[in-house]
Amino acid sequence: MEPTASPAKKKTRKEPAKATGEELPPFVLEVTPTVVVAGAIASRDFMPVHHDRNYAIEQGAPNIFMNILTTNGYVSRYITDWAGPEAMVRSIAIRLGAPAVPGHPLSFSGQVISERASAGERVVEVSVRVANDLGDHATGTVAFSLP
Repeated sequence: MEPTASPAKKKTRKEPAKATGEELPPFVLEVTPTVVVAGAIASRDFMPVHHDRNYAIEQGAPNIFMNILTTNGYVSRYITDWAGPEAMVRSIAIRLGAPAVPGHPLSFSGQVISERASAGERVVEVSVRVANDLGDHATGTVAFSLP
């Protein structure tokens, strides 16, 4: 199963956030072995815990699990799908928690915490939460700019 499509914008968000606290639409990622392994390969992370189930279990994990670079990629996608194609991610500061393992979908949610003008651009900061039934997988903030 492929990741579910998030509501990607075809145009960049031009209007300011409705208000600090504006909620981003939710996004659910079906975590499959293919999603985990493909993310590890794409980020050149060949640790066996990301592709060898038996090895991961021997190390105390419930299954193979997503690496942080893949998590960062999906967090970035979540933000840019909402903000539009001209959004430029400036920083991602997240803390990992529960593992992202096959069979446990990840639910993404976010909330605008600030928006300001800076050097001719709008800089928006969003708090993000990525969770599954094991707990919070990633929590933190993303800052991005809009033209």
